[in-house]
Amino acid sequence: MKKVNTIGRYFRKKYGESVYKVPLGIEGFTCPNIDGTVAKGGCTFCLNESFSPNLAKQSKKFYLNPKSKNNPLLGNQLEQVRIQYSATSRRLANKYGATRFIAYFQSFTNTYAPFETLKTLYEEALRQPGCIGLSIGTRSDSVTDEVLDYLSELADKYEIWVEYGIQSIYNETLEAINRGHDSANVKEWIGRTKKRGLNVCGHVIFGLPGESDSMMLDTVRESVGWGIDSIKIHPLYVVKNTVLAVDFMKGKFEPIDESRYIKLLVESIKMLPSSISVQRVTAGIGDDSLLAPMWCRNKHEQMKRIREALKNEGFIY
Repeated sequence: MKKVNTIGRYFRKKYGESVYKVPLGIEGFTCPNIDGTVAKGGCTFCLNESFSPNLAKQSKKFYLNPKSKNNPLLGNQLEQVRIQYSATSRRLANKYGATRFIAYFQSFTNTYAPFETLKTLYEEALRQPGCIGLSIGTRSDSVTDEVLDYLSELADKYEIWVEYGIQSIYNETLEAINRGHDSANVKEWIGRTKKRGLNVCGHVIFGLPGESDSMMLDTVRESVGWGIDSIKIHPLYVVKNTVLAVDFMKGKFEPIDESRYIKLLVESIKMLPSSISVQRVTAGIGDDSLLAPMWCRNKHEQMKRIREALKNEGFIY
């Protein structure tokens, strides 16, 4: 049996112990596909203010962008870094005996802010106890050479990852989901990131509108060719208050079924070079905001079936 090179195994091999990611969601961050810079309304699967009364109430809040002249939220943001990091790292330490952590800037686009704000927040995270690095979730159209140069300097001392939403290599798909950029943009910025010696994790979605099995596998194959170091794969699921939810309710979108998803996932893992780590093989949501597919409701059950399918192909996840 061959062990899948999971991110956990990668860290244990590199550091001699488990390293855990601490997710951070910081107020004031948004996305150029939401604020109208590159498109309006966000990706079709993303929560949209025009569909959600609760989000609409928050629409007058202050949101950052790289050209913001000042940041009145900085004090609150720094406190959120400290509080969220402390709570999660303490829980992981109590549960697993964890001592080393990666601060994961997860929500929205975490390079889409003034450079000085980014530096201040990243460095605050790195000052937290046991923090050995950063993982920064972002979009390829929201990164600058200045930010990458700075992260490259940090990488001399810390474990630094940039996580890009690839989703699909097909421009017709990216247009259909209102992504706001094309595939060439993702390829370019992954290349620029790799040239600076930074680690790249690519996010891929299976089940996007109109995509065939071969298209989904092409995305994985091409992403590998672009030089990613790690991959996250998950199914497209439909949540309330999204454009995709409207299409689903009108019968214009049919989510991927579980057996097809698992088959594609196994084929993807079989094609990955052993040097590429796997950070995610599924996703879901367990509350009543999920509309479809219902098999995404229970991640534990998903993982049981995925592990069994991989085992049948000679892999241990």
